[in-house]
Amino acid sequence: MFKSLVISHTRTCFKTIIPFCPKHYSTQTHTFDNFHNPKVSKPLTTFVKRTFSHIYQQCSYQKTLDQGKQAHAHMIASGFVPTIFVTNCLIQMYIKCSNMYYAHKVFDEMPQRDTISWNAMVFGYAGIGNMGIAQNMFDSMPERDVVSWNSLISGYLQNGNCAESVDIFTRILREGAALDATTFAVVLKACLGLEDYGLGVQVHGLLIQTGFVYDVVAGSATVDMYAKCKKLKESITFFNEMHVKNWVSWSALIAGCVQNDELLCGLELFKNMQKEGLGVSQSTYASLFRSCAGLTALNFGSQLHGHSLKMNFGSDLIVGTATLDMYAKCDRLSDAKKLFRTLSVRNRQSYNAIIIGCTRVGEAFEALQLFRNLMCTDLGFDEISLSGAFSACAVIKAYTFGVGLHGLTIKSMLQSNVCVENAMLDMYGKCGALTEARRVFDDMRIRDAVSWNAIIAAYEQNGNVDETLELLVSMLGSGLEPDEFTFGSVLKACAGLKALNYGTEIHGRIVKSGMGLESFVGSALVDMYCKCARIEDAEKLHERMSEQTMVAWNAIISGFSDQEQSEEAQKFFSRMLQSGTKPDNFTFATVLDTCANLATISLGRQIHGQIIKQEMQTDVFICSTLVDMYSKCGNMHDSRLMFDKSTNKDFVTWNAMICGYANHGHPNDAISIFESMKLNNVKPNHATFVSVLRACAHMGQVERGLEYFNSMWNNYKLNPQLEHYSCMVDILGRSGQVNKALNLINDMAIEPDDVIWRTLLGICKLQKNVEVAETAASRLIQLDPQDSSTYVLLANIYADAGMWEKVSKIRKSMRRVGLKKEPGCSWIEVKSELHMFVIADKAHPRCNEIYDKLDELVGEMTWSRCVNDAEGPEDERAACFTSYA
Repeated sequence: MFKSLVISHTRTCFKTIIPFCPKHYSTQTHTFDNFHNPKVSKPLTTFVKRTFSHIYQQCSYQKTLDQGKQAHAHMIASGFVPTIFVTNCLIQMYIKCSNMYYAHKVFDEMPQRDTISWNAMVFGYAGIGNMGIAQNMFDSMPERDVVSWNSLISGYLQNGNCAESVDIFTRILREGAALDATTFAVVLKACLGLEDYGLGVQVHGLLIQTGFVYDVVAGSATVDMYAKCKKLKESITFFNEMHVKNWVSWSALIAGCVQNDELLCGLELFKNMQKEGLGVSQSTYASLFRSCAGLTALNFGSQLHGHSLKMNFGSDLIVGTATLDMYAKCDRLSDAKKLFRTLSVRNRQSYNAIIIGCTRVGEAFEALQLFRNLMCTDLGFDEISLSGAFSACAVIKAYTFGVGLHGLTIKSMLQSNVCVENAMLDMYGKCGALTEARRVFDDMRIRDAVSWNAIIAAYEQNGNVDETLELLVSMLGSGLEPDEFTFGSVLKACAGLKALNYGTEIHGRIVKSGMGLESFVGSALVDMYCKCARIEDAEKLHERMSEQTMVAWNAIISGFSDQEQSEEAQKFFSRMLQSGTKPDNFTFATVLDTCANLATISLGRQIHGQIIKQEMQTDVFICSTLVDMYSKCGNMHDSRLMFDKSTNKDFVTWNAMICGYANHGHPNDAISIFESMKLNNVKPNHATFVSVLRACAHMGQVERGLEYFNSMWNNYKLNPQLEHYSCMVDILGRSGQVNKALNLINDMAIEPDDVIWRTLLGICKLQKNVEVAETAASRLIQLDPQDSSTYVLLANIYADAGMWEKVSKIRKSMRRVGLKKEPGCSWIEVKSELHMFVIADKAHPRCNEIYDKLDELVGEMTWSRCVNDAEGPEDERAACFTSYA
């Protein structure tokens, strides 16, 4: 009795122990229905042949090698002499189970062979990549049919030797051998592999000549050939002329549309395909999900996902991978992760899709963890996996991990892959490791446009503007033309350096390239001209752009804001809304900043309402700007409310709150927020300490101010800058230590600017220190001789000290050099209307009422703060008015 053979999932297979005895086969046999029951027998011994052939075919289909071997052993033990047909089924089973050794052994022992036997061996060796033996088998064949030729041609094609496939095809034509639609289908794929469109057209001509053009197999291959050769129009024309179309034809054209970036066309074809009542294949779903990803068509993609589940493709790995890739690219990473977790089997492509998806939305830590998980499997990694991991390192500036990946790349022999090298180059650039980035770039054997863009961007992002421009020249010298990303980086470099001459030269080259009015490059040009204070040129460019996208509007709005033209920025924001362009978080933050500059709290509240409607209030960038806007508009209550509601506070949010309290005379609250900031492990920066030192100055806490000032370097390795020294001068001066403030300035490691000297001069007025005031004024006049405020302030100090001769001398000096005291200006928004005032202003329509009310208020005030500085009754009233309006 032999070991049982169990094959499931079919009615025609063994289900229980099968008794194999030679005598059974000499006298009786069993049908598939009753083969498990030895009591039921049939006198038709010819069923034995049919039984073994079916067993081998079933094992071949299920690729169950062990059970196939058992059946083979049973056949030998039974004494049954197989026919050529049965032996061919046995050979086919071994080939399908990837055991060419046994297949060849059975083939060698065959007393008689037919063409099918030879074809099977040619196909088998071609399948395992041994084309030498496959060719020998083919050459040894006594007779060849069309399958023989097709097996050889397809073998060379599958093993990447497209040229040999075409040579075999020309030999067929030369020898006049038979060919069929499959022959043409294989040769058309070989034309694709060779990227020989002309050859493909010739094969199409032969199709017409031989009449196979009407065959659906050859026709589908022709559709595919034209589409993949970037001739989509010809592909669609041929498809429309096909008499018979099947799902393969439709799939080929849909895939062609996607490959030619005609994504909407691909989706429309799918709808038409459904109207024809045709089924959908694995490859069709993959193409459709790719279309949805490219169009960010989440709704259609979700419907398509449901359709694939309904069509029982839920467990299909390729469809599942394409679906999660679609969700990731549509910014629905949570759904992509959920789908990834539900995949019963994962391949490298599914890992790649989720790694890149996480990286795209900034979840770099999770992307790197997924890469680690991939490394723990036996799937291995490829250039896409490594590129995704390098990009994740770039996002979080994980330099050490990136260096480790570099070592892994060298070991994996993928170092020369241009895709991996570009990702590695980008990682080093974003981590600030320019030396390593340049070394990778210099060692590259092949550099494409992406390589040049990466190294140019690396130098630009790290502030090396001259090298950025030199690299652009080198790129042009290499014969490569810059694209929109190249120009974007170079223009950003020009903007940072305010190098208008370079910027205009590059603008000229952009115009020649035909990209001058495109949205991306146009926005970069607008930004460059704004940063170079050429706001009119920026406005003209914006008006001429072919498409005014959100990026383009952001560029012009932020440009006006940067040039302190907040009113114009708000006008352009209004125009943006009228054009139907939806603002993003950057737009709102920029406009909120203009509201803060103009103290237009009414508009700020309206924008706040829009932010809530669009569910952007949790954005840390937006939240920080709202805190800043409300505080600069004097509404500390709402500012604190926004701060407390913020779930994700970064150092900008903390700084805005501290600065608001410090500027509005709430030093204790500012210090309290700063201490909470430290408790929350948020590292302060230079701006934080400016506000904190300002708060200490308001409180007159010299020791505490010195403590915070010294902690900058001791605790946080922050070198004090001019603003911090200015605050310390203010702290020391307010406490009466004017000489110490002067000594601090003289001992500074950096050259003091006019702000520091002006701060000292203001302190001297407060403390009535004429000697130090003269020193400060002298330095200020050297730094900026055209600034009238220095002369005015020094004259006031002399006046306070009763030194009227020196006051007269100062005023004569001002008249001699043509300086006048610049009038102060203030404004206030009442019921969405802005009212502006200057000193001694009488232009306002209600100025008489305003002055009457002002007189009433002045009468109730302590005159020590406003009357002492006045030079006469009119100046007195005007000074008070300017201070309190």
